[in-house]
Amino acid sequence: MSKSKFVIDKLAKLFEQGLVSYKDLSDEILNILRSKRDEIIFKMKITSKEETEVQNRRIENLEKKLEKIEKSIKVKSKRGKKL
Repeated sequence: MSKSKFVIDKLAKLFEQGLVSYKDLSDEILNILRSKRDEIIFKMKITSKEETEVQNRRIENLEKKLEKIEKSIKVKSKRGKKL
């Protein structure tokens, strides 16, 4: 009986605080989870999303340049064999 009363009291406090709708409650939970995620990322010193995107673009550009260089080397080697 005391455990159910405890749960009911907690729910009553939520209603009193204005967290009546499901959306408000879910928004509050998401905010808590985001802050915890940010804390973990900060502790792990992981790059941000923007930094990761910039690094991905740089890698793609380098891969394209490498492919061009490899193609030019193949073309030069084929020309040498034909002569």
